[in-house]
Amino acid sequence: MSLVEQAIARMRNQTGLKRVAPEPKPLSTPVPVLEDDLESTASMQRMAIDMPALRAAGYLPEESKDRQFADHYRRIKRTLIDNALSGRGNGEARVIMVTSALPGDGKTFSCINLALSMALERDISVLLVDCDVAKRHISQIMGLKGELGLLDSLSDDSLDVESLVLKTDLRGLSILPAGNRVESPAELLSSKRMRQLVRNLCDRSPRRILLLDSPPLLITNEGRTLVKIAGQIVLVVRAGHTPRPAVQEAVALFDPQQAGGVILNEVAMSSDEGYYGYGNYGAYGDNGSDV
Repeated sequence: MSLVEQAIARMRNQTGLKRVAPEPKPLSTPVPVLEDDLESTASMQRMAIDMPALRAAGYLPEESKDRQFADHYRRIKRTLIDNALSGRGNGEARVIMVTSALPGDGKTFSCINLALSMALERDISVLLVDCDVAKRHISQIMGLKGELGLLDSLSDDSLDVESLVLKTDLRGLSILPAGNRVESPAELLSSKRMRQLVRNLCDRSPRRILLLDSPPLLITNEGRTLVKIAGQIVLVVRAGHTPRPAVQEAVALFDPQQAGGVILNEVAMSSDEGYYGYGNYGAYGDNGSDV
């Protein structure tokens, strides 16, 4: 075979071969994406948190005490977050219920400030859920009265609860309003549907924490119902105001493994510091009417 024929033969043998480029190696290890960083049609618009309005309504401390309160809630949140991410506790530890024994102890004030403090964390996202369906203070003070929310999703199986979650202009903080009033809120909150909704909200991201602003335990059936789905329970007690027997009765309603701690509100620090007052909470009646 001549040199030309040999060259032609080699070319024919090579025509059926394809050069496959090696797959590029990843430049870095994939990092889990936080729920708050995910873009969706429901999160394109973000509601603004009106801090001056919250402060004027008594749900934020006076500006001169911002740093002091920031330090308080920084210490309060640390154990709760550690328990949530480690799975310690009874049930889903990322579901944190903030409640009180009686009205007027400041649990909504504490819940809002705790949510704002948690939202400063870089590795978690916080979903503030208005479960106080009788008073719905979170929804009202955030300007979400009339918005679809938790109760609507519980009443209508076709409503995806995640589509009702409202992102805020604070990174890491979202809000689920209470929704429109229904006839039997306690039955809805105790239903299998409620457990499924909470599970779905938790499954959205492994680093999402649900913070439930809940009714007082000794006044409403709704509060006692929510105890069954919470992994951690934070009890707010008003110093010099909440009767000791009421605190003991409230603590007896949940398992010791659910105990996330007690926030002692309105503690007199010293004569010059005084204490912080948040205003009256109001009383509870059927379907949210004041007594």
